[in-house]
Amino acid sequence: MLILSCSSKLQLLEGVLRQSLPETLPVLGAVMNISRGNPAGHEVLVDSWPNFKAVLTRPRKEVVTDDSDFYANMYSAFYRDLGAYRALLSSPGAINWAQTFRIHGLQDSVCEASRDIAKAKGFQVYPSTYLVYLLPSSSTVPDVRLDPAMRLSNLDVSHVNLLNETWPYGGNEQSRRYIAMLIRGFPSTCFLDATGCPISWTITDPFGALTHGYTLPEHRGRGYVSALSFILAQQIRTQGYPVYGSVALDNHRMQRLLQFHGFQCRTKLCRIIFHSPVPGKFPAWVLPDF
Repeated sequence: MLILSCSSKLQLLEGVLRQSLPETLPVLGAVMNISRGNPAGHEVLVDSWPNFKAVLTRPRKEVVTDDSDFYANMYSAFYRDLGAYRALLSSPGAINWAQTFRIHGLQDSVCEASRDIAKAKGFQVYPSTYLVYLLPSSSTVPDVRLDPAMRLSNLDVSHVNLLNETWPYGGNEQSRRYIAMLIRGFPSTCFLDATGCPISWTITDPFGALTHGYTLPEHRGRGYVSALSFILAQQIRTQGYPVYGSVALDNHRMQRLLQFHGFQCRTKLCRIIFHSPVPGKFPAWVLPDF
């Protein structure tokens, strides 16, 4: 097991990961963010170098101070060889199995490996599956009519409570810290009303994905999230990021909306595997594939 910290090695890894898109989407996004200021405080593990067969990104030890905080304790995984990935997961120090955490990956056996290793350690595993939508580079921003009193802006930390209260999987102190980290460190965009309050917003996460798209109920049906997603997509695309997001299997409205605006559903599914040392305890946003 090796930790890659050299900028030239990270740049080389980024180029190699691009060759295996879309399977590498979350790992590529994490590596790019690490190389561009590392706002989430993550690091990259590989089984070997330069001929690696497995990659795991994770938070640095000092980032996760609460062992139960699955919001902050987020990993991403990609492998060329499943055996090498299993060995990396099992390597001493690769993962703190006393903590609650989640692994994101677009390969089916990421979940299989987690199940097997966690079972041997007495850990509980709850996988959840999402569709992955990727935006082609030829897409354009849809036309949206705004109230003259509204203006385009970015989210700031004064908006944390609003986002935490409206997020279906938020409403607690851990989620509040997570959202604050996103706002401070990652690109975002929003529409503000005449009082300066956000009415619609979207943001990116440590894996480079578009996330937290939301419009207050009284302002829905006007295409605000779509417009903001395209505006943010243009911004991150100029920095070299692929534009993608994950959607729950039962969120048919969002699936139709993304397809209408040119996002393409990929054949690869996003697996988010929630690991817990406490039996039966998993967050509300996890839709277990039992």
